[in-house]
Amino acid sequence: MTTEGTRPWRTSYAAGVPENIDLPTGSLVDMIEDSVSRFGSHVALEFFGAETTYAQLGDAIDRVAEGLRRAGVGEGDRVALVLPNCPQHVIAFYAVLRLGAIVIEHNPLYTPREMRHQFEDHGARVVIAWDKVVDSLQKLPEDIAFDTIVSVNLVAAMPLGKRLALRLPIPKARAARKAVTAKVSGATSWASLVGNRRLRASWPRPGVNDIALLQYTSGTTGLAKGAMLTHLNLHANALQGRAWVQGLREGSEVVYGVLPMFHAYGLTLCLTFAMSIGARLVLFPRFDVDLVLTAARRHPPTFLPAVPPIYERLASAAAERGVDLSSVRFAISGAMNLPVATVELWEKATGGYLVEGYGLTETSPVALGNPIGPSRKPGTVGVPFPSTDVRVVDPEDPSTERAVGEEGELLIRGPQVFSGYWRKPDETAAVLLPGGWFRTGDIVRMDAGGFVTIVDRIKELIITGGFNVAPSEVEDALRQFPGIRDAAVVGIARTGGGEDVVAAVVLEPGTTLDEAAVRAHCRGILAAYKVPRRITTLDALPTSLIGKVLRREVRDQLLAESAESAGA
Repeated sequence: MTTEGTRPWRTSYAAGVPENIDLPTGSLVDMIEDSVSRFGSHVALEFFGAETTYAQLGDAIDRVAEGLRRAGVGEGDRVALVLPNCPQHVIAFYAVLRLGAIVIEHNPLYTPREMRHQFEDHGARVVIAWDKVVDSLQKLPEDIAFDTIVSVNLVAAMPLGKRLALRLPIPKARAARKAVTAKVSGATSWASLVGNRRLRASWPRPGVNDIALLQYTSGTTGLAKGAMLTHLNLHANALQGRAWVQGLREGSEVVYGVLPMFHAYGLTLCLTFAMSIGARLVLFPRFDVDLVLTAARRHPPTFLPAVPPIYERLASAAAERGVDLSSVRFAISGAMNLPVATVELWEKATGGYLVEGYGLTETSPVALGNPIGPSRKPGTVGVPFPSTDVRVVDPEDPSTERAVGEEGELLIRGPQVFSGYWRKPDETAAVLLPGGWFRTGDIVRMDAGGFVTIVDRIKELIITGGFNVAPSEVEDALRQFPGIRDAAVVGIARTGGGEDVVAAVVLEPGTTLDEAAVRAHCRGILAAYKVPRRITTLDALPTSLIGKVLRREVRDQLLAESAESAGA
């Protein structure tokens, strides 16, 4: 099916959505400064009731930028952020960009082993980290040296009366801060950065085509690669989102930041999109039903980006506790498939729309979405965003297009498509085709109206809780356990959306499986969400003629066994 130049999906757009957006000419720094100028007295950030106005946010960004400049950060330098959602995260993100430097987002739940590859790859010498994970950073090998670690205490951003809300082990956090000051040359506190004077206005600004962010994403090998996202990519995706959601009230929306901002989905919807419309961004360091419903009584949300399990839990809990969610006019779901039952549950609770979108880290991340209106099609991931083209092609020959309704690999082209992988030209060339087309690795079907349905993933990544899990990484951890000769890891769909990480292992002769011990071993190597929820044994793993484990056959075998058990 030829879509280039025809865009059959245009007729499926909601009223008022343009076919194209005006591409940004300014950087994300220009974007946030525009919001500071227009919405200075409005609340930008809320954290457990503590409020930061846009004027205060702009002032803090300039002060932290000056502190980082004094620490030696300049144009093109990489600065690693290892933070949960908090006001300091937003400030640090834009302060790094103000200097023309590059942000690298890290999951603070990662183990030192998981962080090692990423730090070795990007070579950041300055880190801004949650004080609870500083100790983990210090456990990285000696060849990964930092010039400065900035320790961030989340509790300091809360109002005095709310500082126990998270039940954080404050003495432990204080000990971590003392430890980093004693052990790391150049270590400093967040307070010392904010205490600087403002960066001079004449300091050079980044260009729209400069790299703003390295966002790590797992490929088919499981080895994380840094996707290079420019200011244009991220700014354009925010503008595409603004065009998609008709009826937004700039300066008045209340966006709930329940998605982690170190993830591409949460970063775009909260750090860029929400800030671009002058919204009040209510930040949660982790999703907690009680915290969200408490905040909803104070400042009800109007826009909620999340994943299906969050919508289900919130809708059910709100009904039980008599909390009104009718303020939520717009809800965007991503990162995993959205069950129709979840849509019905949420829309009954709110009266607003819940629509599914699709994207990847390499597309900043949103590339397709369901129209926010009657033309949406639950069960699909929607149609391409404004200024976005797609093609459905033969996976073995991307020059050959598939007909309407036929399965094929999805290709995407648009201003949100990344510029390549950090220092990996071969991997970049494998996915970026002539003409700017990006190979997603996803098998899809497209109907005559341009609506896309995901069929399968070539990459075999597992999506659990909205996070990507590379099977090979989990398999490597399993093979290190005494008595496990081989392993295959797959994703098994669960009710409500998403997948469980499930492992099939082959044991050495004479050994038995101690599932609890294997899980404990994995928790010492992997983030908790990567640890297999279920581990089963097989006599042998199915392999191809060249010895490659056939994960799809493993998954089919496990599903068949589950069906037999259920019928027994």
